[in-house]
Amino acid sequence: MNDVEYDELTDSVLLAVEEAIEKLDLDLDYESHGGLLSITFPDRSKIIINKQPPLHQLWVATKFNGHHFEYRDGQWMDNRTGSEFWQLLNDAASKQAGVPVNLEH
Repeated sequence: MNDVEYDELTDSVLLAVEEAIEKLDLDLDYESHGGLLSITFPDRSKIIINKQPPLHQLWVATKFNGHHFEYRDGQWMDNRTGSEFWQLLNDAASKQAGVPVNLEH
């Protein structure tokens, strides 16, 4: 993947997360700037998703731990646990929100 493809892929993921948050009936706030998306939960905990252009990765920091995702076979996969991006994001958001969260993409 080249840098332009990486930027297009990651920008579309960040936008999809924002759009999914907008559709939820939950009190979640988000802020996006410069390749970083910060989601704030009612308990003030956060999930931070940010682009890592030199590595062509997406990094996700949750209340519980951090994850580095690489694009493989059409999906963003955690290079340590093998978790798929959206599944991990839904699981982490559900834990932090205290209710089931489904960020549709």
